Amino acid sequence: MKPLRIVTPPLGANSYLLENAIIDVGGDTRFLLNKLSKGLKEIEYVFLTHSHFDHAGAASDLQKIGCRVVMHRKEYDSMKAYMSQFFAMVEPDIFVEGGETFEAGELRLRVIHTPGHTSGSICLYEPEKKWLFSGDTVFPYGAFGRVDLPGGSALQLIQSLELLSKLEVDMLYPGHEEPVKNGNQILISYNNARKFLI
Repeated sequence: MKPLRIVTPPLGANSYLLENAIIDVGGDTRFLLNKLSKGLKEIEYVFLTHSHFDHAGAASDLQKIGCRVVMHRKEYDSMKAYMSQFFAMVEPDIFVEGGETFEAGELRLRVIHTPGHTSGSICLYEPEKKWLFSGDTVFPYGAFGRVDLPGGSALQLIQSLELLSKLEVDMLYPGHEEPVKNGNQILISYNNARKFLI
């Protein structure tokens, strides 16, 4: 099963529906529920790549109907400090640190802690299919996440991009824009970050 991409309001963030999981949920619960009406009962996990409202705003509502929210512990601390005024807080069901693996139907998703865009940003990697769900850490065509919001760090982002550039990635599923065949795109993003952020 290929991921089903759902472009969510209000800022066009990507949600990716897998067999029993969804990666990021956008900020408009009603919109997302309309899109998920047929497959909602099968969703066990909501993975949040980070806590910005355009990716995580609908998480608390999905949790209320039985989905288990997965988030990095540092990201939860950041959400409490900076983001709670924008949307309803969600208390994660599962905290991750990086290195954990989750079964998502036939997929195995490995959590990679990739701070930089935020302190608790994560990416999810499927090693057999070589898929990378990158949130706002890395984008297609040499772009990378911004570092000027609370919890951002240029140095950490560069280190995270270097880490990701060593993975074998066939498909890049970013937090915004179209999914793309990877090629050398993560390496290009890493080199661009070094050029523009140092």
